Amino acid sequence: MARKPYPSFQNVEISDFGAEGNAIARVNDMVVFVKQVAPGDIVDLQVTKKRKRYMEAKVLAFHKYSPLRSTPFCEHFGTCGGCKWQHVPYEQQVKFKEKQVSDALTRIGKLDLPPVFPILKSPNETFYRNKLEFTFSNHRWFSQEEIDSAIAFNDTRALGFHVPGLFDKVVDINKCWLQPEPSNRVRNLIREYARANDLSFYSQKEQNGFLRNLIVRTAATGQTMVVVSFFSENKLEREKLLDYLLKEVPGIDSLMYVINSKGNDTLYDQDIKVYRGQDHIMEEMDGLKFRIGPKSFFQTNTLQGLELYKTARNFADLTGNEIVYDLYTGTGTIANFIAGS
Repeated sequence: MARKPYPSFQNVEISDFGAEGNAIARVNDMVVFVKQVAPGDIVDLQVTKKRKRYMEAKVLAFHKYSPLRSTPFCEHFGTCGGCKWQHVPYEQQVKFKEKQVSDALTRIGKLDLPPVFPILKSPNETFYRNKLEFTFSNHRWFSQEEIDSAIAFNDTRALGFHVPGLFDKVVDINKCWLQPEPSNRVRNLIREYARANDLSFYSQKEQNGFLRNLIVRTAATGQTMVVVSFFSENKLEREKLLDYLLKEVPGIDSLMYVINSKGNDTLYDQDIKVYRGQDHIMEEMDGLKFRIGPKSFFQTNTLQGLELYKTARNFADLTGNEIVYDLYTGTGTIANFIAGS
């Protein structure tokens, strides 16, 4: 028996922010989660998922835009999934996150809280991440406009981010606002070189191809690490690509590569080799220096991570006579901050 089609609703007002990129509407006492909208938007909705306690829906049309909205600055917003709230000013995002934390503890956790401290805002709204990982794919994601254009796109290779919910589709990223240079330059140069020299991109479905992943790490010290992951070895083509990158971006401090022919992308069990430079870059926070390797776990927002550690240290109010256990650590940033207090 055919499934009953999901309903649609007209002139629905978005009433609140939700979690994980969603906003909330209420229709017939049912919560409806909707992405890429803001409280105050009035929209037509098509339900895409229905459960006993909630529904998920997508926007069919806007009748009124919320005064809380702002214009997204990234050309890829809404498709790559890397940034979920660019259509809402940062000030509003912070207010929502404060409310979300408070609600989780009081309404869900049933805790009686003292006044909640305001969020310490990040000093940078763009170019704040120190690590990004991009995926090579021979299955580029096409926008509806491209599909409707009837243009024949013969080159389906892409280097960028996975489309949310589609493991085998990748958005070809032109400019990403998350990481400072030379991140965009490195990615775009490698893609241009690969296309010009007819290098194959990885296929998640067929499990083949030459180029697989690209990791770029940057540090507040100005140092840069690039790790290129290949699915199969081709020494001649690999060295030509890496030499080209060094020629065009001579400031790379650590250029590394790995041959990963596994069924997954994780590199923690792989042998990552140095091609030029060091096997690490140096990061500095509050006078402490850290060696960051290709597998290191480190707070991805360095400046905000520094504020987090300072706040934790101030709250701890240590006298120097305590024994403090760091039970879950990456590069040891928190332990070293505490040890110096």
